[in-house]
Amino acid sequence: MVLPAFLTRTVRLLLGRADRPLHTQAAVVATLVLGVTMLLGSYAAVAAERGAPSANLTSYPKALWWSVETATTVGYGDFYPVTLWGRLIACVVMFVGITAYGMITAAIAAWFVGREQKRQHRLTQAAHDRLLGGERRLSADAEALYARFDRLEGMIASRGGRHGGGDDLTRGYGEPRPGEQS
Repeated sequence: MVLPAFLTRTVRLLLGRADRPLHTQAAVVATLVLGVTMLLGSYAAVAAERGAPSANLTSYPKALWWSVETATTVGYGDFYPVTLWGRLIACVVMFVGITAYGMITAAIAAWFVGREQKRQHRLTQAAHDRLLGGERRLSADAEALYARFDRLEGMIASRGGRHGGGDDLTRGYGEPRPGEQS
């Protein structure tokens, strides 16, 4: 009863975080499944090979070493099953091992890609913020220029009204002022 409770708590701890990415959760599950498969596969291989002539998976430690080298596809050839059931167990261990290591590799690759995407997003956001800041500065500068032009036009209009010359800005160039001859 202690082992299932421990496994349940371990799985809940490893998968319990809701913010953990899916590829990380899949890699954790694949690792757990691989571990259980290697442990149970070792036991099953010893049971399947028991009593077979020329069997070399005769103890659990030998079978555990065999399952590790089989799952990692190293396959030194020092231990191997000779019975049909032993070879079927080997196929399961190989399949689970290849799948688990593929998922773990994919999770690591996705982690690297995710970090790079976050970095690119931060750089793009910083460039966008700088651009918007520049546009705001340009807009403020344009507003200041409009205000200065308005003051200048007001000054010119009031000066023209005092001297009777009219507003040069509303008159076309080369046109005589009122009262002047051309």
